[in-house]
Amino acid sequence: MVKSFILFSVIKYKMKNISSVLILTFFTFYVNAQTLYWPRDIKQAYKNQTRSNDGWPGIKYWQNTGTYNITVTALPPDRNIKGSEQISYTNNSPDTLNALVFKFIQNIHKAGAPRFGTASKDYLTDGVHVDAFSINGESKKWNDNEYSPTVQFTRLSKPLLPHDSVRLTFDWHFQISLKSGREGMIDSTTYYLAYFYPRVAVYDDYNGWDDLDHNDALEFYNDFNNYVLNVKVPKNYIVWATGNLKNASDVLQPAFLQRFNESMKADRKIEIATSTDISGKNITKQNDINTWTFSYDNISDVALGLSDHFVWDASSVVVDEKTNRRASIQAAYNDTAKDFHNMVDIGQSSLSYLSKTWPGVAYPFPKMTVFQGYAGMEYPMMANDETYSDNNFARFVAEHEISHTWFPFYMGINETRYGFMDESWATTFELLYNRSVMSKDSADGFYKQFRISGWIHDKNADEDLPIITPGENLSGRALGNNEYGKPSLAYLAVKDLLGDDMFRKCLHGFMDRWHGKHPIPWDFFYTFNNISGQNLNWFWNSWFFSNNYIDLAVNKITKSGDSYLVGVGNIGGFPVPIDLQLNFADGSTQIVHKSPASWEANQKLATITVSSKKPLQSVQLITDIFMDADEANNSLNYK
Repeated sequence: MVKSFILFSVIKYKMKNISSVLILTFFTFYVNAQTLYWPRDIKQAYKNQTRSNDGWPGIKYWQNTGTYNITVTALPPDRNIKGSEQISYTNNSPDTLNALVFKFIQNIHKAGAPRFGTASKDYLTDGVHVDAFSINGESKKWNDNEYSPTVQFTRLSKPLLPHDSVRLTFDWHFQISLKSGREGMIDSTTYYLAYFYPRVAVYDDYNGWDDLDHNDALEFYNDFNNYVLNVKVPKNYIVWATGNLKNASDVLQPAFLQRFNESMKADRKIEIATSTDISGKNITKQNDINTWTFSYDNISDVALGLSDHFVWDASSVVVDEKTNRRASIQAAYNDTAKDFHNMVDIGQSSLSYLSKTWPGVAYPFPKMTVFQGYAGMEYPMMANDETYSDNNFARFVAEHEISHTWFPFYMGINETRYGFMDESWATTFELLYNRSVMSKDSADGFYKQFRISGWIHDKNADEDLPIITPGENLSGRALGNNEYGKPSLAYLAVKDLLGDDMFRKCLHGFMDRWHGKHPIPWDFFYTFNNISGQNLNWFWNSWFFSNNYIDLAVNKITKSGDSYLVGVGNIGGFPVPIDLQLNFADGSTQIVHKSPASWEANQKLATITVSSKKPLQSVQLITDIFMDADEANNSLNYK
């Protein structure tokens, strides 16, 4: 175990007619801080001082940003979506940008788009059509890049200098997809719109332009921007979206406005619009077209849902006990979805637990809306979730998507390349939350069934590719395992190693340092090293940079005086907790727990000393959520 040291160097010198001067210089460093593998782009970021190996943003850290004013028009059952936007994009980098890169995620629906899987006829559309485009007020011809439909670029006639900005406008239209997934048509008069507007891609300090195509499997990477979103819909349509509803009095009739306002401070569920209310067709103002305006600053994306027949429930919950700040929790759904009648209660419970226990950071936004769709997908302040007959599973999915608020939306994760930095945190919080609302055995069984079992019991080489492998280079089983179960177990293992108090201190430190920024895995590793005062690189190397897996074995049992020495071998290599059940001749048992720190000195063999005067019969490994690849060697009889 290596901690930080202070190195002092004393230099004495004499100068003519000047007395001797003692110059004391010192610097702090972490021994072996660079023993983690650094890809060349990451190495350059550290060299450029935008990142620091103490886990803090470097003294030259920067990130770009934009202000988006978006207007989108949806007139169901017409499938044509029309939009216009003004973007002010600021280049905070030290680089001169001669071109801009844009993301057109909707173009994943175009035939021929590079796609992770197949696409049905109902999924396909002809993509986004740009009707007008301008740069700094000058109209430009837009040329689609046929070879990379979700990533487009345009050259600038005048380079964008460091710390300068550029004004952009787009008018565009597209046809909403009939087959809903993360976004699209839910039914003929219910739409969920996500990734519906052209956006400037991320230009960051370690990778430059994020020019990876969206493949409908990997997720997203966005800058933190300021948004105003105007949604134009016919009368009797309700809109739910990211951000604060700025003009509720302009779009809601007084009785429903009152219920909406009441819900913002209520503890009980308020039915803002019931099925009976909706059948009366008088919830919204009766203009032919109503414009719903939402806004929020310093957020990574916006999404929205709209319907003329979804019911609307809402309440609120205290998410910050220090300030008594509340967050609104809302649900929008078809009245026939029985599980959604409980969704506000699920949301209240989830937001309370996540804010106060794990991660234990107050929910950072003013609201969360769970919208009934087909995705099981997260967006800032929104979730698009399916309906389920099993209420436990409905809670499981909703809590998972809500927990994504912290990772990636609060922390600015590059989900495309390092999806484990968000999916595995949501998976971890989901387990810890489930343990608080159901038995530990049930919660752990859920976790193993959905996150661990498939990986540990499949011997295919893809299963053991290093977690740090960039997501765009993975597929199938390797991608899922490396984003969900394996890194979640790593977080739980280091939680066991450090203990809850220190783990919480490290996690909060990481979030304090990097929220609203773009952290990468090394920032996480080095922050934990820095705050814990321990060099955990041996642990990070094994879990994140190796082809290891979980397979322990009880190798040997010897007796020394009143103690038994149990040798546990680590065949798979991952440093996991060791839980032993000692079975004695008198029928009694003893459980011994050792943290993953047991593997620091020797990652292949750990010797566990157990004091007991009773005759020992056998020793058995208890694996629980750290499922073992080969259980045949998990027990051993003594003599």
